Amino acid sequence: MSPHKRSVPVPALACAASALALAITAVAASASAAPTVAKTGPAGKTVTSGWNNWSCKPSAAHPNPVVLLHGTWANQLDTWFVLAPELAAKGYCVYSLDYGKLPYMPGLNGQGPLVKSAGEVSAFVDKVLGSTGTKKVDIVGHSQGGGPLPRYYLNFMNGADKVDKLIGLAPDNHGSTASGLGTLARKVPGVSKVLSLSVPGVEDQIVGSEFMKKLNSKPDTVPGVTYTVISTKYDEMATPYKSQQLSGRNVRNVVVQDLCKLDFSEHNMLGMVDRIAFHEVTNALDPAHATPTTCASFFS
Repeated sequence: MSPHKRSVPVPALACAASALALAITAVAASASAAPTVAKTGPAGKTVTSGWNNWSCKPSAAHPNPVVLLHGTWANQLDTWFVLAPELAAKGYCVYSLDYGKLPYMPGLNGQGPLVKSAGEVSAFVDKVLGSTGTKKVDIVGHSQGGGPLPRYYLNFMNGADKVDKLIGLAPDNHGSTASGLGTLARKVPGVSKVLSLSVPGVEDQIVGSEFMKKLNSKPDTVPGVTYTVISTKYDEMATPYKSQQLSGRNVRNVVVQDLCKLDFSEHNMLGMVDRIAFHEVTNALDPAHATPTTCASFFS
């Protein structure tokens, strides 16, 4: 290497990889929206690679339907094009929705007020329960969809009786500083007001927002729900990353680098393409058949 060249730091590599992941999502989303493709699932049964199959009936092996919640500036296809078909192929009934839509930002959802979005989630969960004939769902969410949104639903909208497990991928459970940008916004006069009028879902998630004050006035967890928080130390959005972790009974906080030091995923990659994180998701959904998560899980 030339003495005038510098090595690229690991976080920079992670950000570059994230950009690549985001670049391919449009193509991948189109593929996931296409007609379902038959695959061989558990016990040799034929299942489909798609999800939101409203004729699906949960099996004894996977009795809870799984509801997937995307994050901010996202949508269900871009976020779940890898995980949703894989869970369906394992025999789960899998559902997702687009919530928090703003008319002037089509496709970039999760930006509406979180209280309103929680109402959308509540109605969707009821629809899933009615369709499947089950009493509870498991929620898997990324960012907003894995933390403050479902936690509000559990704490303030009687969702606790309808949810068995909450699994968050990079969830901003206690509010985010967004690598300092959120903290800066609090110090500049008028910025919070502009955010609340234009992108209220973003304002709600910044540390110190009225929404976060209300959410975190309650304990982190509610009785009867099992929580899993999956984080990456390279997160640049839900920061600081340790603030994602929850306290309470029935909580497992996981940092993917503790399972595989070679995992350089940042915020978006963790929710969209990280197979280390996805292995932890399947372990959390079916703890009776959990297997160790290691770097080899990337290839499983």
